[in-house]
Amino acid sequence: MILEMKVPSPGESITEVEIATWLVEDGDYVEKDQAIAEVDSDKATLELPAEESGIITLKAEEGDAVAVGAVVCLIDTEAAKPEGSGQSTIKTEQSSEPETSNPKPETTYATGTASPAAKKVLAEKGIAANTIKGTGKDGRITKDDAINAVPSMGTPIKDSTRGGDRKKLSMLRRKVAQRLVAVKNETAMLTTFNEVNMQPIFDLRKKYKEDFKTKHGVGLGFMSFFTKAVVRALKMYPDVNSMIDGDFKVSYDFQDISIAVSGPKGLMVPVIRDAQKLTFRGVEAEVKRLAIRSRDGDLTIDEMTGGTFTITNGGVFGSMLSTPIINPPQSAILGMHNIVNRPMAVDGKVVIQPIMYVAVSYDHRIIDGKESVGFLVAIKEALENPVEILMDNDVKKALEM
Repeated sequence: MILEMKVPSPGESITEVEIATWLVEDGDYVEKDQAIAEVDSDKATLELPAEESGIITLKAEEGDAVAVGAVVCLIDTEAAKPEGSGQSTIKTEQSSEPETSNPKPETTYATGTASPAAKKVLAEKGIAANTIKGTGKDGRITKDDAINAVPSMGTPIKDSTRGGDRKKLSMLRRKVAQRLVAVKNETAMLTTFNEVNMQPIFDLRKKYKEDFKTKHGVGLGFMSFFTKAVVRALKMYPDVNSMIDGDFKVSYDFQDISIAVSGPKGLMVPVIRDAQKLTFRGVEAEVKRLAIRSRDGDLTIDEMTGGTFTITNGGVFGSMLSTPIINPPQSAILGMHNIVNRPMAVDGKVVIQPIMYVAVSYDHRIIDGKESVGFLVAIKEALENPVEILMDNDVKKALEM
């Protein structure tokens, strides 16, 4: 029986995926539930498992965009598992056939062989066709080749030590690029800044972090303090927790906080659901869970959609200051940065304190300057006085000690 494997739907509104990597070769024997490919959607990279055991025949190439529901491979479920080398019957038969006298043509520089559309683009750029490497059939220059061609800065230097690489961006990276450009073009984005004296949080962590980790199995990091401070500030300034939908403002009575984490496929933004209901332990446990799932490439579409506000921490990479870009369709984002010992006036004296610069980028179409500044000041106040504002003057109860 020949089983047709079709692309499953990764989530709502996704109509196609891209074959990022085949994990098997044409003619291999695969086991049921074995990962046979990695596919990129515009939101995540997912593994495609074999639906049955058998010999596989690939029907799409790496880099191909494939519609949801389209056939990407066939599995011969009646084929016996090959012994020894593990090569399939199909591959064995093919390898025993003599080579044909028509080998595949090598990709060559197409001297002037360009499509009419490509010729027009090259003419506008002032680029000679014989300097472009075509990716079409028999080296033919396509319109995409012409669009992506870069004018030469003088005569190329023939040097074996100089190299380069041209690789197509993943669907996820292309979608991120489109979204970021759209944010810049479609929102009235501004950024406001402030500084936070992190000494009170340093003192709390120094005193309680070991007992906290022993009891709860997670560390007492900075994210729980920032998340609790953000939740409080969003309740005080609900416009920051709102979004624009056409001519309407959509507001929420809950706080789903997106957190930017670095994964093997790039930046991921999973969501802490109902952050307003979580304790310090709950936030830290959820941050750890999502970070592990991001690292392992296991995040689902549902885990990365629906946030109402985003926190990003460039400080882990050493960033002192930045203007974070809004995560659409949200209206604002908080940027955390590195913590540096700086001189600061405390009670009329200059003392060295651990200071973090913080930034809030916001959509001025829906959030006024008064709200954005007040929102960031509320975060600053909570972080600089966490015992009173975030812990209701009962540290042990707040930390569930």
